[in-house]
Amino acid sequence: MQIPSSMPRLKGFRFPREIIAYAVWAYHRFALSTADVDDFLAERGVIISREAVRLWVNRFGAHFATCIRRGRPSPNDKWHMDEVVIPINGVKHWLWRAIDANGDTLDILVQTRRNAKAANRFLAKLIAQFGQPRVVITDKLRCYSKPIKSLAPVADHRAHKGLNNRIEGSHRPARRREKIMGRFKSPKQAQRFLAAHDQINAILKPRRYRLTANSYRHARADAFRLWVDYAREMTA
Repeated sequence: MQIPSSMPRLKGFRFPREIIAYAVWAYHRFALSTADVDDFLAERGVIISREAVRLWVNRFGAHFATCIRRGRPSPNDKWHMDEVVIPINGVKHWLWRAIDANGDTLDILVQTRRNAKAANRFLAKLIAQFGQPRVVITDKLRCYSKPIKSLAPVADHRAHKGLNNRIEGSHRPARRREKIMGRFKSPKQAQRFLAAHDQINAILKPRRYRLTANSYRHARADAFRLWVDYAREMTA
């Protein structure tokens, strides 16, 4: 990916924004560690540290995710909700995720509980962002029933494990990154990283199996153009 070198430098940063944007792109596009991105840039003659990559990803990942959310169309009103355990410092946490019928992530939330209160909190957050759903599909976990009846009374709640296979697969990228990162170090880190990573993956990794070769190349070129536009909007 070529990012124009004519972009103005970010105030207070040693490296120009095209290098920062490239590092954030490479880290989220591929299953890389910060050391891997360091090597990527070193091969291109840019000598940085892995700590710089970590700081850039933490600082600007949310910016790119916000730009993607702003530009994407309204999500489908058929939602899939699920939760998966993630150990953090030896303590069991739960990653709650919701996707729409197209497979696009609506939002994620890291919580310490897997009960009705946690489900209510996550569903309330979703409804505040996207409005009322038409259909909500979950597994057979009973804690979903009361929050859905209370917050989305007109929604058709379908509790069936087989219907929720779509969202089960959406946890895989998070699992891969968790392994590469040596597990998450805190709930805040997990929330910050995964909230950005899910959105960024939506444009950087088009569903290749659904597209012809030409369609995939067009989608990839569009993603590159969007990334350059978002890089121009970066602020210190």
